[in-house]
Amino acid sequence: MDDKWLEVSVDTTDAGIEDLTAYLTAFDTGGLVIEDEAEFRAFLENNRQYWDYVDEELLERMRGVARVKFYVTDDEPGHAKLAQVRAGLPDLRQRCSGALGTLEVRTSSLREEDWANSWKQYYKPLTIGQRLYVVPEWERGGEIPQGRAALYLNPGLTFGTGSHASTQLCLEGVERYVKPGSAVLDLGCGSGILSIAALVLGAGEAVGVDIDPKAVGVAYENAAMNGITRERYLVRAGNVLSDRTLAAELAERKWDLVLANIVADVIIPLSAQVDGLLAQDGVFLCSGIIEPRAEEVRAALEGRGLAIAHRWDKNGWVAFVARRKAEGQ
Repeated sequence: MDDKWLEVSVDTTDAGIEDLTAYLTAFDTGGLVIEDEAEFRAFLENNRQYWDYVDEELLERMRGVARVKFYVTDDEPGHAKLAQVRAGLPDLRQRCSGALGTLEVRTSSLREEDWANSWKQYYKPLTIGQRLYVVPEWERGGEIPQGRAALYLNPGLTFGTGSHASTQLCLEGVERYVKPGSAVLDLGCGSGILSIAALVLGAGEAVGVDIDPKAVGVAYENAAMNGITRERYLVRAGNVLSDRTLAAELAERKWDLVLANIVADVIIPLSAQVDGLLAQDGVFLCSGIIEPRAEEVRAALEGRGLAIAHRWDKNGWVAFVARRKAEGQ
């Protein structure tokens, strides 16, 4: 039988989070989850270069939030621990001079199996372009449509899965521009979906780079699912905009296809490096651009000596293909 758990949520205030977490830690509740609007908005402000907008539904869900969550087993020992937590909250309020808010306690029931597997129902195989078939790894063994190449991924690893419009635009571009034996550079690789797709479609080698060190393991795991070894695929953590050594190392060779599925505020400064990365007939494929920022990106690319060869639009997102300008352009 599946283990049952209770998710316990205690409401407080920004000022009260520190006292509340210290109190709960004494009950050996395991890991605590802190949800705090002030921290959330500070995170957004400090990392604004990595997105162009934040979903209004997410902003509304975080509005006024200051709470701490923890988990106990939904059985007699778990209920006893929860009763102890509840019983001590009035004393906590008296001991702490700061405002702790309501300290309202809410619970919801969860099954361990729900945590592990319920999200899988939302990920089904995707047909993309004319040749790709993106398959969640637990669906391996199913029939692959004739004429398509399977690309296996584990969507549970938090990075891109191919379902987002900007990723689909880039995958369609990869399919169109990758050639047998191509050397591919994937900037902001995340799950590795784009560079792995290029290898599945015949690229000779690929390098992925991401500012998040966790992306390295994720991309390698997804590559292994597709039979791609590290002889053909290298993944590195780093920021090519701020790390001059890394940028110089990547520019030591020339790339047939450079990919950047990021956001406009990263692609615009990145455009200064593109010419130094491209092979003579190389292609720069960038996506993650919301439609209102598309002309800014176009202007940045053209201002760096690149010509726009193609533009795709899908659901308010834009992708550009750029090449070096021919002489006389």
